[in-house]
Amino acid sequence: MTKIIVELCQNHKGDHETFERMIQSAAENGADYVKMQTIFSDDLTKRERFEEGETLPDGTVKTIKRPYAAEFERLSKLDLSLEEHTHFIETCKKFGVTPLTTIFARHRISAVGILAWPEKVVKVASYDCASWPMLKELAKYFDRFIISTGATHDEEIKKTAELMQGLGKSFSFLHCVTSYPNTLDMCHLSRMEWLRKLAPEVGWSDHTLVERDGIKAAKVAVMLGADYVERHFTILAKDETKDGPVSITPAKLKELSGFRRLSKEEQRLSVEREIPEWQTLLGEPTRPLGHVELLNRDYYRGRFASPDGKGGWIYNWDDKPLV
Repeated sequence: MTKIIVELCQNHKGDHETFERMIQSAAENGADYVKMQTIFSDDLTKRERFEEGETLPDGTVKTIKRPYAAEFERLSKLDLSLEEHTHFIETCKKFGVTPLTTIFARHRISAVGILAWPEKVVKVASYDCASWPMLKELAKYFDRFIISTGATHDEEIKKTAELMQGLGKSFSFLHCVTSYPNTLDMCHLSRMEWLRKLAPEVGWSDHTLVERDGIKAAKVAVMLGADYVERHFTILAKDETKDGPVSITPAKLKELSGFRRLSKEEQRLSVEREIPEWQTLLGEPTRPLGHVELLNRDYYRGRFASPDGKGGWIYNWDDKPLV
């Protein structure tokens, strides 16, 4: 049966009580895993070309505009300390769900890795799928990897599979379209077939717009045999947080959890009845990255890094020792 990963992202707004209520609600409505993000605003890098961005005369965006100061101010209100990581783990255990995190900078791995995770499983973000030094560092602390593959080229994904096998680690690949949000015809869910040639388990990390598309893509992914489905989750109004529009509510989570418990025949009949356009979600098993995905790869890969002790940065893909 498909396992559901609920991504809390930054929908807690840095509020301790909201954070805890999100975990409880996720557990009560069918989540198997609840995931936080190990993000520290001090690890945000300032890269000059994103201060103003670049748009060509014909209107084509060449570089995203994402000024450092505004992003740092936003993130600084959302930092979660190591003590709050421990509380997150204990709260997940209390409500019977498995805690997960995604670590965004290499130098944070050791401190987070030694915490009392009940299962030594870690989620790797799309933009670090090909950050091989980071994966090797994570392998010192975690036994099982769930790796999103969005904004990653096919040859990089293949190399990551080889690395995981060489490290002797259990791993899963999640197909992901790194456009926020993505449309149904951008989903290319048949890509899970290609990923299954490389990984023992596969799944779908879903960023479709909830108000427009509900959980259609997630349901089709379940019907197609996804081992995991990951969705952002909120208990607040969709406009209260940055990720709210692509985050499902407790009611939608409960609906998805109920759907995965149906027989395959029941799932197929339900999809054909409720999502007559479902085949448009299949797309192609292999394809070049789209323009938006490449723009996001350019910005988000390198968004966070580790200090090198000399006023510079060690990026997650840099094969350099940490300070």
